[in-house]
Amino acid sequence: MLEQICQLAREAGDAIMQVYNGAAPLDVSHKSDDSPVTAADIAAHEVILSGLKQLTPDLPVLSEEDPPAWTERQHWQRYWLVDPLDGTKEFIKRNGEFTVNIALIEAGKPIMGVVYAPALGVMYSAAEGKAWKEEGGHREQIHVRDARPPLVVVSRSHGDDEEMKEYLKQLGEHQTVATGSSLKFCLVAEGKAQLYPRFGPTNIWDTGAGHAVAMAAGAHVHDWQGKTLDYAPRESFLNPGFRVSLF
Repeated sequence: MLEQICQLAREAGDAIMQVYNGAAPLDVSHKSDDSPVTAADIAAHEVILSGLKQLTPDLPVLSEEDPPAWTERQHWQRYWLVDPLDGTKEFIKRNGEFTVNIALIEAGKPIMGVVYAPALGVMYSAAEGKAWKEEGGHREQIHVRDARPPLVVVSRSHGDDEEMKEYLKQLGEHQTVATGSSLKFCLVAEGKAQLYPRFGPTNIWDTGAGHAVAMAAGAHVHDWQGKTLDYAPRESFLNPGFRVSLF
């Protein structure tokens, strides 16, 4: 099924790029939490929802753009977790660092994941304990890689809080790189970075697919108490703070 999900992500990416390249209007609005949403978010959501209903009609879907009520999803054991356009702020800034995220959750764990960056032409995917990167028609398996000093990847839009500054100060010798969306998980997965710490808020759809890719490549995705991030149904969509690391 992984290749079918990759193809679905490509189709959603094509819908996003129609807006990005100006062939369709941007139509920026804001949600109740003041986060931006564009016509591209909605178009990608509709493509993915339609495709998943055809591929797996019996599996429910939790998408950022239309999350079901708690009463509907509280007993879900297996479901699709989707962010049709992760990194909307990066999309609006036109820096290319936005992704389509699709993850399959089973018993609270992301067992399959696809992260596609349509503007960059890069696809990351994971299933059955293996992770891959596809670029320019070339597909290769990816793994985490240790390096000293470590390269720490931080959020381009959320990287300046005091907690992060204090953490990096205590980390010792390191280098940092900023990027947007779930690409931060993927940089650790492919061995270009060794650590992604996160203190600011995220939602489960921001992390599910990237978590699957990083984990399949050999990384650990733990909260700051050492527990693996969990996607079992709960009323709140918010994640605790976490880190993606080699150890």
